[in-house]
Amino acid sequence: MSSKHFPDLDSSASPNPIPTDVTPAPFDHLPSTTTSSTLSESDENPCTSSSPSSTPPPIHLPLSWPPDATLSLQWIHHLIAAFDWSSKNLPPSHFPSVLPVSVFDTLILTASKILHKEPNCLKILQDSPPSSDSTVVVVGDIHGQFHDLLFLLQDAGFPSENRFFVFNGDYVDRGAWGLETFLLLLAWKVFMPHRVFLLRGNHESKYCTSVYGFEKEVLAKYGDRGKHVYRKCLGCFEGLPLASIIAGCVYTAHGGLFRSISVPSSKRSKGKKNRRIILNPEANGLSLGSLEELSKARRSVLDPPWEGLNLIPGDVLWSDPSMNPGLSPNRERGIGLLWGPDCTEEFLKKFDLKLIIRSHEGPDAREKRPGLAGMDQGYTIDHVVDSGKLITLFSAPDYPQFQATEERYKNKGAYIVLEPPNFDVPIIHSFEAITPRPKPFASASHVFCPLKVCRCQ
Repeated sequence: MSSKHFPDLDSSASPNPIPTDVTPAPFDHLPSTTTSSTLSESDENPCTSSSPSSTPPPIHLPLSWPPDATLSLQWIHHLIAAFDWSSKNLPPSHFPSVLPVSVFDTLILTASKILHKEPNCLKILQDSPPSSDSTVVVVGDIHGQFHDLLFLLQDAGFPSENRFFVFNGDYVDRGAWGLETFLLLLAWKVFMPHRVFLLRGNHESKYCTSVYGFEKEVLAKYGDRGKHVYRKCLGCFEGLPLASIIAGCVYTAHGGLFRSISVPSSKRSKGKKNRRIILNPEANGLSLGSLEELSKARRSVLDPPWEGLNLIPGDVLWSDPSMNPGLSPNRERGIGLLWGPDCTEEFLKKFDLKLIIRSHEGPDAREKRPGLAGMDQGYTIDHVVDSGKLITLFSAPDYPQFQATEERYKNKGAYIVLEPPNFDVPIIHSFEAITPRPKPFASASHVFCPLKVCRCQ
């Protein structure tokens, strides 16, 4: 693991009282990281058959919801241990013996109620002055790489009263453990709702998960209850906020910037039903949207077509930076925008920000983007302008986790730490993938290999 510090940037109380700094319990059962990305032939094959180990689970299974309905740090430790053990010892179809549907239902309902009440754009560390030892950890795409997420949490330190986490979306698809990844993060959200913040990625949608693996994963793990579990996950995705502003100076979102949408009143009527929405901004010229427009966007729609008031969420989730000036349609993706350094400067200056942290592009996407840096270190600095910087952050090392060798990328993952007093100087930590990788199980009835067709981010 390495970190890099960029010094040239201009410079709510939790309902669960816990110690100022929570030290993670050691996970001796986790594989260690390595400086080499070389994998054995068996590790390359996502459908290698393997028999369940006779290793007993580290805790009593199945997991149950706490009798007092209050999550604790110990319960989260048990969840981590159970998911880690089952990922290495049980076939997918045995997942209900680890986390019964009834416990899943309670967890996702509790988390959804919290998420749906949050605004489109979260304001973190703005209502009250942070303590002098507060830090914020920002995490990019995880894509079901559960074991790499466990390492990241160990390396950065678990969420605590003084350690905030902002996750930038894309928790599922392409990795074999998207469900475990998403449920663990929901558990942290329930336990520390004012310290852990989960933003939405473009893969938190029916459109992506039905193609890139998550739906198949859920059906493989929950069988005849899989459709129920998948629908509940889609409902929870609808509640995920779109963006955050950290300490008044750092904007984070999965894709990035967004357009302004004109909604002039019709002369025929002052009623809302007859208000006109300009659905073709290209004809009228594209311009950057405002934080006020973002706050009013409708985030409940998960899938294309992105039009009308849904254009802003589509942009926030799917847009990409460019080295060409101005705003233009993102024709490569067929959705969202491309924005240049001049737009980054305009956005930072207009809203008195110093830094934009976005995700959305892994090494496969970046190799097709001439003029922009590759993703071999888990991050790129895309724009450096007078008011600050734009960084793309990707937290899934050796991506994608289970894919043919010719389409693998031996990239590092990364996360960013923001520190007081100003929280505007990113300290970037790159890390290697966990090795050896656990292998998903395959059987005659289920071959769970969701990564045969993944090209878009």
